[in-house]
Amino acid sequence: MQVNTENRAYDMAYAKRAMMVVVVLPLLVMYTEAMLMPALPTIQKEFAINPNDVSWVLTIYLLVGTVSAAIFGKLGDMYGKKKMFLLALSFYTIGVVLNGFAPDYHWLLVSRGVQGLGMAIFPLAFSLVREEFPPSMVPQVQGMISAMFAVGMVIALPLGAWVTQNYGWRWTYHSAAPFAVLMFFLAWKILRESRYINPGKVDWPGALFLAVAVVPALVAVTRAPNIGWTAGQTLILFGIAVAGFVILTLWERRVENPLMPLPIITSRNPAIVNVGITFAAFGISMMSQANTYIFQMIPPYGFGKTILESGLLMTPMAAVMLVVAPLAGKLMPKVGARPLAVTGALTASAGLVVLAKYVTQLSLWQFVGMITVVGTGITLMNISLINVLVFSVPPRVMGIATGTNSLFRNFGSTWGPAIAGTVMSTYYTLLHIPGVPVTIRIPTSKAYEVLFGVSSAIFLLLALLALAIVEVMKRGRIMEVEESGEKEVTVS
Repeated sequence: MQVNTENRAYDMAYAKRAMMVVVVLPLLVMYTEAMLMPALPTIQKEFAINPNDVSWVLTIYLLVGTVSAAIFGKLGDMYGKKKMFLLALSFYTIGVVLNGFAPDYHWLLVSRGVQGLGMAIFPLAFSLVREEFPPSMVPQVQGMISAMFAVGMVIALPLGAWVTQNYGWRWTYHSAAPFAVLMFFLAWKILRESRYINPGKVDWPGALFLAVAVVPALVAVTRAPNIGWTAGQTLILFGIAVAGFVILTLWERRVENPLMPLPIITSRNPAIVNVGITFAAFGISMMSQANTYIFQMIPPYGFGKTILESGLLMTPMAAVMLVVAPLAGKLMPKVGARPLAVTGALTASAGLVVLAKYVTQLSLWQFVGMITVVGTGITLMNISLINVLVFSVPPRVMGIATGTNSLFRNFGSTWGPAIAGTVMSTYYTLLHIPGVPVTIRIPTSKAYEVLFGVSSAIFLLLALLALAIVEVMKRGRIMEVEESGEKEVTVS
């Protein structure tokens, strides 16, 4: 059925108010998370812990958040996405508040775990956007959400370094807490409950099997660069994860109301998006770690910039993404999601080839220009993939579809730094810096060549993978998947 007056079914005034909530949300989360990065050495000193221990401040958030994204997504489908969104946001807010008052290391780990429960806000927000916004508006809103991730990172990194240096690491959380409370209030007042409810019995065994499949794998990947990829502990954790995955798959095939409905997750477009977002997150995080070292290592091994200066040098990339993302969302219904995904992946791949080949020969501003090109390509691809996903599944299972997608994204994001750390530990030179009592390892140009080269190959493969997408938009028409089949919507 073709519908030319799609906006009549939606409250446009409400859509614009709700858009402000979901678009500002990434700013809050990236502000909170990126501000933590410069504070990790200070936390390590205050609590007298070793580097492996302090890494768990990041890891515990990721472990809890990866599982909670899938579970809360399913619960949102069953009980209402606004209810679950507010519950997840309340966990996130409580965690942020408690972090700043942590009297010891174990308190901080527990409060970071509570905060990790709130990671489910993003798949639920993506679901609400798809469900409550006019189809023509969805790509633009998704584009703005993606752009705000980059903007939040650029703001928070230098600001976090400044706050930690002048006021202490606790103020990175104290400064974020009022904004988290404000976001909860705005979401409670503005957002409406989702119109699609899919009640049923909660698949708690499935949630347990999911945790067994996910948590050991993420712990193994996080610890492997330090204890070894072939260490007994690493292999045991991977073995437990594989067993958990097999049990989860067998269980979900036979249970009446599965936590992760396999026919939905493994159908063509969702499967392509999930695989694509995993490898994209892997390539992005690996490239980001290389960028950090190049900015901050002393010449001739890098540009010798501070954390503050490094954050400011990423401003051009964030500014371009802030412009490109909503424009791509507006253009997407006319040209299609698939062409933009392919274009974005090829653009990122080409930029990474240049970085791999000429990284040691580029000036500072040439390097900034190239990472801006890569960032633009990644933005185009990510926006395309999330829109392909949300228009390829029925609204009644949108929560679990986007929650599962977040799970795959986190897997890729975890593997990236682990592999990057292994590569930089393989290709290094020893350097003694005056005033530093120990000799330190500095990644060589070969390490960057490998990291950028592998990332380039990944995005080239993603371009080929994107060619297999079944188009959901073309010539101003968006194909929505409804309970009774597809519905064609004309976008004016």
